[in-house]
Amino acid sequence: MKGIRIVDGLQYCNWSEEIFRQLRAGGVAAVHVTIAYHEDLQETIRNIAAWNRRFERFPGLIFAGRTAADIDAAAAQGRTAIFFGCQNCSPIGDDIGLIEICHQLGIRFMQLSYNNQSLLASGCYEGEDSGITRMGRQAIREMNRVGMAIDMSHSAARSTLQAIELSDRPIAITHANPASWHPARRNKSDEVLRALAESGGMLGLSLYPHHLQGGSGCSIESFCDMVARTAELMGAERIGFGSDLCQDQPDWVVAWMRNGRWTRDSDYGEGSAEAAGFPAQPQWFRDNRDFPGLLEGLRAAGFSKADIVGIAGGNWYDFFRTSFGPSSDMI
Repeated sequence: MKGIRIVDGLQYCNWSEEIFRQLRAGGVAAVHVTIAYHEDLQETIRNIAAWNRRFERFPGLIFAGRTAADIDAAAAQGRTAIFFGCQNCSPIGDDIGLIEICHQLGIRFMQLSYNNQSLLASGCYEGEDSGITRMGRQAIREMNRVGMAIDMSHSAARSTLQAIELSDRPIAITHANPASWHPARRNKSDEVLRALAESGGMLGLSLYPHHLQGGSGCSIESFCDMVARTAELMGAERIGFGSDLCQDQPDWVVAWMRNGRWTRDSDYGEGSAEAAGFPAQPQWFRDNRDFPGLLEGLRAAGFSKADIVGIAGGNWYDFFRTSFGPSSDMI
């Protein structure tokens, strides 16, 4: 579908000129990229410096995104705006003041926890979900103040529901699917999704095989039917894409994502599918060039043009517009 601006709520690719050109070929105007999993602030700054070098090398393809207006600029210029985010709160350590510093460095999303318990919230792999911590409540207040979006993609259910309640601004789950469709540990219950929608939050639907019914063999019809059911549950205006595309990453990166430096063990048994590295993408979504075909799948599933425009990127645009400025700019 020509003329539709696509915004992807989360990717963690092994970035290259080839991928940047695929973003353009697929019509992706903006993408939220992970710049930290377990890195501290100094390591995160080094990752930002690496992105600055990419911006210098490929100015005709990509540039740093800071506000929703950059999506407009990207679409007009035939480039892709890159928005930074952290999949954990590691960069701020135990210093609340570093939230504003991270925002000043261009970070626009931060998860309150990855799979583990953090200083802010419980992760979805913990046996007990203690909810938002004392520091977490302060972090939510500070993120609201400076204009950094709260992301609960990897957080446990109680923590997520509390974050929705505590935040004065709508939060995001940038990359997950309904657990009622596929009961992956990271997918979200209908209770969580209803609360997210009622608060004005956003869900980015994931295309990562471990989050899909049937894994790598999931059909586009099954995925688009799930999108339709999620729209019925939440409202079509509350959903978008958060592909969680990890294109061209070596398999050892999986261990870094899951384990960081805190353990030498694995949460997955030897020989399990999730312990084997990155799974193959479904044939109908191998990289960013396949977004147009996915939009055609939504059309075939019965979505209107207006709903497709929203799901493709319009809904994320509205979320970015009201989320990234200081609280005095809230609309």
